Amino acid sequence: MTEIAFHFNAPDKLAYACRFARKALRSEASLVITAPAAVLDALDRALWAMGPQDFVAHCRQEDDAELREASPVVLAQDPRAAGPADVLLNLGASVPAGFERFGRLVEVVSSVDEADRAGARDRWRHYTQRGYAIVRHDLVLKGG
Repeated sequence: MTEIAFHFNAPDKLAYACRFARKALRSEASLVITAPAAVLDALDRALWAMGPQDFVAHCRQEDDAELREASPVVLAQDPRAAGPADVLLNLGASVPAGFERFGRLVEVVSSVDEADRAGARDRWRHYTQRGYAIVRHDLVLKGG
């Protein structure tokens, strides 16, 4: 069964996703990040803007299969089209399709966007109603 974690109180979801991707890469975990197209575009730019020591090799789901297979991080509107990975990071507003095929799902929740927080509560209910145990990480308590 997929392990599900909610990372609450992210002051900047894109910056947090960049740090999370860097950490996943350093631990040799493969990662798919799912979100709407506009968010993925901004995340792609943010990942390219990271310093050389923090570079995160990544690609988009629409890139060719050989590149997707070689990339430790794939940005995907539809995580089912991204290929296999250890972790799915959700920056979107809904339960990601096909999340159950990943070993871990991480939901990132804003500290300031009330609509995002309300959507997270809906997703939490969705998972608990289906029997998933959820781990809660408060980023304020952890220092971001």
